[in-house]
Amino acid sequence: MATLVRKFWESVSSRSKATSESSDRRVVVQSWTGAFNNVPSDVFILILQFLEPKEVAKLSIVCKYWRYLVSDDRLWLYFLQKEQSEHASWDSLVFAETHLRIASFNDQMMAQLSFMQIFARRAKVPGAIIIDGGSGYCKYGWSKYNDITGKSATFLEFGNIETPIFSRLTHFFATIYSRMHVKPSAQPIVVSLPICHYDDTESAKASRRQLKETIYSVLFDMNVPAVCAINQAILALYAARQTSGIVVNVVLHGKVMRKVGVEVVGLGALKVTGFLRELMQRRNINFESLYTIRSLKENLCYVASDYEAELYKDTQGSYHVASEGWFTLSKERFQTGEILFNPRMAGIITMGLHQAVALCMDHCQSAAITADESWFKTVVLAGGTACLPGLAERLEKELHGLLSPSMSNGIRVVPPPYGEKSAWFGAKLISNSSSFPGHWCMKKKQFRPKVRRNLMW
Repeated sequence: MATLVRKFWESVSSRSKATSESSDRRVVVQSWTGAFNNVPSDVFILILQFLEPKEVAKLSIVCKYWRYLVSDDRLWLYFLQKEQSEHASWDSLVFAETHLRIASFNDQMMAQLSFMQIFARRAKVPGAIIIDGGSGYCKYGWSKYNDITGKSATFLEFGNIETPIFSRLTHFFATIYSRMHVKPSAQPIVVSLPICHYDDTESAKASRRQLKETIYSVLFDMNVPAVCAINQAILALYAARQTSGIVVNVVLHGKVMRKVGVEVVGLGALKVTGFLRELMQRRNINFESLYTIRSLKENLCYVASDYEAELYKDTQGSYHVASEGWFTLSKERFQTGEILFNPRMAGIITMGLHQAVALCMDHCQSAAITADESWFKTVVLAGGTACLPGLAERLEKELHGLLSPSMSNGIRVVPPPYGEKSAWFGAKLISNSSSFPGHWCMKKKQFRPKVRRNLMW
């Protein structure tokens, strides 16, 4: 095979040189493949797969026939699949280059790119620094890498209660860039906006605008070339390969996101962790820090499909926490997550998660955004606590029991596809797509900051 490829390349090289000389004498040369004139095009495609994409692209200048041959979609699909197998799933690439790219272009001519053009555009994408604000901590990394680079405290923990938001964000971003050993001016950045202040009140809307504007101001002051600030709910949808649906983000304060508003539940990661601490204290289980509680929640706790039936089962489990030793939990394992559906167990007066999602669906149906109701029947879970085993199945079961058959038909609850890193991987999809940075980012010359205010967060 190596000999065949070498002969093939020598034939093409000599043909390319001959074509160049002929063009100087203005002589029209017919399509020709030299010694391979009788080889079927399918065989040529297989041979070309042994070359590098750049070398294949150069063949398009030989003649019209070669231009036609090397632009074959099958060839570039192969290169795309080969490239993607080393970095991420093929399904993610297809989603990014169809739903996200096409939706981003108003011009249909721009949307209908060949696979060769898509490959070329993806090769030119500069990549980006991705910072996911998260809830308990932020995740950051380089979009060309397979996973996050590291974790950090959120920007809320930089400074103290009297520190203005601008100063906190400046310190926060400077710390991330320092840890990654990257100059801010080197690459674009994708920042996930934390899901906070998402009520429909005017003050909440003003807080969202202020946060986003301040992020842009801080980053452009640091000479970042382009900024994409996008909320975690949208990124969670993209990570699940969806462009519409309801996002249930169980973070600091539980919020059920939807396209036409928000249902706010007085539950979230802190309440769930706090309830586990209370249950452990009742049993006189000693621990040294909240880190221990969080580790036990993430590694031992789950959501029961049938709470009453689970009470009669042997559910004892143990986990070793570094520097503190072994911990054994029993009913606490499933009682912790049960407060998401029965908040009164923890003395919290609010609706359960399933009730909030059902109410959200009812509002979506009443809004009548489209005749097709399937868009809000996809429920995507996001946030660290949403990774509790059994949560997706229990939520789907409760929704079927709470809603009418016509409403519950077709409901699908999707667990976090990448766990607590789902928003980060949603940003990775955007920053590696052929349309990035394009419309996704704002550049400094497009930004029109308002008068900076030293408001407290």
